[in-house]
Amino acid sequence: MRLALKKPVDFAVEPSPRTSRHRLSDLNSSRLGKHLLLNRLDPTQVDEVVDEARPHFPGLTSNEIVRKIIGYNPDCVWTLIRRRKAQLSDLKAHGFIAMLPLTAQGLELLAQGQFNAADPNLSLICRQGERPAGIYMWAVYLPGLLVGGFSLFIDQISRAPYDGVNLYSQPNTPAGVRFNQSLGFKQGPKIGPVWARHLYEYIRSPVVPLYDSYDEKVFSDASCVTIARTLEDFMRVSAVRSSVYVGEQGCPYEEEFDGNDLMATHLIGYAGREPVGCIRIRYFADFAKIERLAVRKEYRTGRLAFQLVHAAIELCRMKGYRQLYGHAQKRLVHFWSRFGFKILEGGEELVFSDFDYVEMVAKIEPHPDAIRIGVNPYKVIRPEGKWHLPGVLEASASRKVTHPSLGN
Repeated sequence: MRLALKKPVDFAVEPSPRTSRHRLSDLNSSRLGKHLLLNRLDPTQVDEVVDEARPHFPGLTSNEIVRKIIGYNPDCVWTLIRRRKAQLSDLKAHGFIAMLPLTAQGLELLAQGQFNAADPNLSLICRQGERPAGIYMWAVYLPGLLVGGFSLFIDQISRAPYDGVNLYSQPNTPAGVRFNQSLGFKQGPKIGPVWARHLYEYIRSPVVPLYDSYDEKVFSDASCVTIARTLEDFMRVSAVRSSVYVGEQGCPYEEEFDGNDLMATHLIGYAGREPVGCIRIRYFADFAKIERLAVRKEYRTGRLAFQLVHAAIELCRMKGYRQLYGHAQKRLVHFWSRFGFKILEGGEELVFSDFDYVEMVAKIEPHPDAIRIGVNPYKVIRPEGKWHLPGVLEASASRKVTHPSLGN
């Protein structure tokens, strides 16, 4: 793939022969990206990362343009790091995935074949946190096993403000066409009044929050997550945690069920209709604590643990939090680092319930539609985690004001 040539770039993976045979929605990041980390490209690494790809792409754009783009929106270029048993700060970035989140005008020009990918006009690109009209796949360079990191990128853009936004590309080699088709891209989308025959489009599913993706009325084999809202839901959570922590790890009952469960939010992970995982969130003034992640042993080969953590983070973003905190077992530090957690500088090491732990923190950005004073007041009184749907109290607003408790 080329990055910012004078014509739109080719959405292909070079020089790796390992191209995907699965639709984007089916990519399993817990398997394909198991030994990889996805990070935004650091401006200080532009020369190193982009120049590594340069021998494969004659005419590659200047590093100054790349720096200009990520200075405007850091989400535009992502790098992959091979994760090993070493300090994460010492690991070198290899490969990159570049995208341009386009405004409505930018997408219109792309459809008309008038978008300048060589040196994009910044006014046609969304700022970080703004919801784009479309995402243009600017470039992908994932040599060798790094191709599995594309699944991590798809996970990343499954969150606001990019969730549900369609992807666009323009392959100009047979390899690029094959790669697009293997992932589920379709040629010749209609964008506004224009049939863009030169583009490929991947239509993404309507936005459903990660923390409310389970529908008991619709059977699906896919793993899904929802918020525990009833006593029966909490019984499901208790069953999972009893199996994992009490049964497997020998944790005493009074240490596992520590008196904090009724003061917390619990997420339940389902495989089909079977509750198989859970996670707990507790809220404090300026941070939320993520804890008690558990997945039943027979379901740990899938991606449910990742879904539960992503869902918990997304819920905290929706509540407006900017900082997350947790106690990670030392053996799981690398797992939590995949979600942006870092060992707390100057933090303490802890021992409880027969395991050793370290303090970890993560910085997050509030959701663009986070619950705040001044938003739609009905949104605040909707059921927990269903802020995207009208609630029963909104329906009651259609009735006349009668003040029934005050009499006539």
